Amino acid sequence: MFPYISHVRFSATLSLVVITSTLWAENWPGWRGPRGDGTSLEKNIPSKWSATENIVWKIPIPGKGHASPVIWEDRVFVVTCNEEKQARLLFCIDRVRGKVIWKKLVVKSPLERVHRLNSRASSTPATDGKLVYVSFLDVKEMVVAAFDFEGSRKWEVRPGVFSSVHGYCSSPVIWKDKLIVNGDHDGPSYIVGLERRTGKTLWKTKRPNRTRSYCVPTIFNLNNRNQMILSGDKSVASYDPDTGKNIWYLNGPTDQFVASIVHNKDADLLFMTGGFPAHHIMGLKHDGNGIIDNQKKIQWHHRTPNWVSYVPSPISEGNYFLIVNDRGFASCFEAKSGKNTWAGEKLGRGAHASLVSAEGLVYFTFDDGTTRLIRPGKVLDIVTENSIGEKVFASPAISQGQIFIKGNRHLYCIGK
Repeated sequence: MFPYISHVRFSATLSLVVITSTLWAENWPGWRGPRGDGTSLEKNIPSKWSATENIVWKIPIPGKGHASPVIWEDRVFVVTCNEEKQARLLFCIDRVRGKVIWKKLVVKSPLERVHRLNSRASSTPATDGKLVYVSFLDVKEMVVAAFDFEGSRKWEVRPGVFSSVHGYCSSPVIWKDKLIVNGDHDGPSYIVGLERRTGKTLWKTKRPNRTRSYCVPTIFNLNNRNQMILSGDKSVASYDPDTGKNIWYLNGPTDQFVASIVHNKDADLLFMTGGFPAHHIMGLKHDGNGIIDNQKKIQWHHRTPNWVSYVPSPISEGNYFLIVNDRGFASCFEAKSGKNTWAGEKLGRGAHASLVSAEGLVYFTFDDGTTRLIRPGKVLDIVTENSIGEKVFASPAISQGQIFIKGNRHLYCIGK
């Protein structure tokens, strides 16, 4: 009798632990996490690590790839390019043991021309827990493919052409039953919505300016309507993610963009940073319709080069907006007013990973593999500095109490 009661109590306790863990644990299912803005709601995230300290495991990832890892429960997915074999590969890794479960060839294709800071596997995958979706370039065509968690290819489509002297990077975004991919390039640019189950094109929206950009769209519910917002193609624009129809459109303020747009709930503003050839940071209102070239929709505007990020995406944390630019200059602004509390602080020699945050701290990862945890506020407050000892161009991922960092040689799982 007593052993049975003990077993029941143990089972109940174990169930409570599992349920409690499920309540706070988040998957990191795509570019910049569950909300597409780099934020994590998890607690007890490691704040201190090194090449050996608080490393749960590290695993070599052959080839070159700047895409971020994505995590769904006990599966980690990451892509790479074996340049010698011209092979674009998808890896599935056991999150608990740090072992490769399977790897699959997605496409074999001649190596496209890329910018020196780009790779041929820069598009972060996305997963809905059933399928994992990947995107690569095959000569002049965008390739989007879906694999199940056992590694079986379920579909592959080529929704449009793509051409850019800087290479390819179009991370897919999950929305309801759709997979959305941005096709801004030096040609007939477009955004396409695919059916997740089959890859069938559900809508395809033309972009007017035939200009390369690499922005991953972010989707928010603003003004009681779903808005898919991105900069790029000489514009900042909002679309209905269900239909692809344009909601509002801001011409400019420059030609090319890379960083994703984020939103601050308290200030109720969107934040855009870019780009090339002109430098801009903007706090934008989002209640427009049609062309919104008027200044009434721009709450605040900065043009200081050392403040503006081209590649790394910024983050909104609390009442603040934080950013790091490609040369390693970091800045913090009041979200509502755009007033800098500190700005243009040189914290690294270069930065191309986007910012992430957890428990009120913002993680700044630099090209040399150093991550500085900063508390937003009136003064620069560096809480800790950590380094894995190898170069990093991919943005970190946070899931189930762990941080995942893809270096240029290894994938690291960091945890207590």
